[in-house]
Amino acid sequence: MATVDAAVLVAKAEKLRELHGDRPLVLPNAWDAASARVLADAGFPALATGSKAVAESLGFTDHQGAPAEEMLAAAARITRAVDVPVTVDVEAGYGLPGKDVVARLLAAGAAGCNIEDTAHPGTELVDVDSQAAFLAEVRHAADEAGVPLYVNARVDVWEPGAFPPETPEQERIEEAVRRARAYLEAGADSVFPVFAAEEETIAALVERIPGPVNIMYLPQTPALPRLAELGVVRVTFGPGLHMATLMVLEGLAEKIRRGDDPYAEFLKRRPA
Repeated sequence: MATVDAAVLVAKAEKLRELHGDRPLVLPNAWDAASARVLADAGFPALATGSKAVAESLGFTDHQGAPAEEMLAAAARITRAVDVPVTVDVEAGYGLPGKDVVARLLAAGAAGCNIEDTAHPGTELVDVDSQAAFLAEVRHAADEAGVPLYVNARVDVWEPGAFPPETPEQERIEEAVRRARAYLEAGADSVFPVFAAEEETIAALVERIPGPVNIMYLPQTPALPRLAELGVVRVTFGPGLHMATLMVLEGLAEKIRRGDDPYAEFLKRRPA
């Protein structure tokens, strides 16, 4: 893996931190160098990676089904491809100590990271105290390295399998708030209650969590302007853009199978 310039890495981490302001920072998720270039060229000031999309593009499954080395090598290719800061999804840390997670993130050129609290393999949540201790180790290692790595702590209360399907929404909210507070106290910069999608739920989380909240944009979430009104600080897309891209490819494949021109629509958009 190529050496990352320390001054450039610090500048990118500081820039990512600055971008988390009052208005939602919209972070589209890339899965390879080509998708990252498209998103950066569209004008986004920072990007994220998404573990599901990256893992599938490498031929593996999500939830730490891919080797850490391959996931972080993919992250390094993405950070090298663009000039903007990139925050990298390291799932649950691949069973590595926090200091090793940070070392590999910095070697990959990451300005931030996303760390989830699901105990892989499986769907159970990590004990909140254990996860807080892990996040504290990550924070300490980044501080020792002199890089203000932006740590986004995922809260997997709404992940399928974390709780029985009949669990009342209020019970999930209470557990999410408890975990979020512990993670922020441990040194996380923001929290990410993944799959929290209902407006009332998002409003309650933003009101009760004493730190920035990241929401994943889903078909059932409020629109971006409404998320801004609710006080959401950061919006990501998870595997959504990758899935949408594959749906476009499916359509092109069907046209080819039928003997139609797969490029006709794209050629119409070509500048004169």
